[in-house]
Amino acid sequence: MSKITLYHGSQKIIQKPVFGEGSVYNDYGLGFYCTQSIELAKEWACPSLDDGFANCYELETDGLRLLDLQSEEFCTLHWLAILVNNRKFDMETLLMRQGFNYLNKTFLPDISDYDIIKGYRADDSYFSFARAFLSNQISYAQLQNAMKLGKVGEEIMLKSQRSFEKITFTGYEIAEGQKYYQLRKIRTDRSKSEYLSSLKNADFSGLFIRDLILQEVKPDDPLLR
Repeated sequence: MSKITLYHGSQKIIQKPVFGEGSVYNDYGLGFYCTQSIELAKEWACPSLDDGFANCYELETDGLRLLDLQSEEFCTLHWLAILVNNRKFDMETLLMRQGFNYLNKTFLPDISDYDIIKGYRADDSYFSFARAFLSNQISYAQLQNAMKLGKVGEEIMLKSQRSFEKITFTGYEIAEGQKYYQLRKIRTDRSKSEYLSSLKNADFSGLFIRDLILQEVKPDDPLLR
């Protein structure tokens, strides 16, 4: 058997995650979002100065299909295509709508048969990067670099009924609001600051969403690697 330890930051103790609960407007759609970092889970648990909880689980992964968006077969645009299909946001310009359609047609993976999805966590700062790329403000290279900013971390999402049946609650740790709210704020502020700095540094020779659309760049194109 193959087991991994997962943590879910929350304002409450969740002994039994319920399949089908939650919002469909999360990064990868409806599911139960976890991390393999207990420190990150504690930050997620503290959106205010109130104490939260890092719920701890073991997941039996045998027999589960994993979509790892950071594996070599995928690029940042695959992650972005899933993200913009699940997050709610206004596409103010024609170019943003064209970019959205281009991502859907060319890079959107079929995630219907997967049990688990692993990839970047798109907090508000990361989502700002995605919108800036779709609106032609930053290049593909800048978008890739943005994924490393702020160290927001990876998340693992349990997607299927089968994955929910294989997760076991093992306990929890208190996330002290006075400590982890500040750590969360520092991480977010750092990411926002680095994002604003990236906008000031123009990438004149880079590939922008408009270029990718006009050149009909495909996932196997060396330009994306």
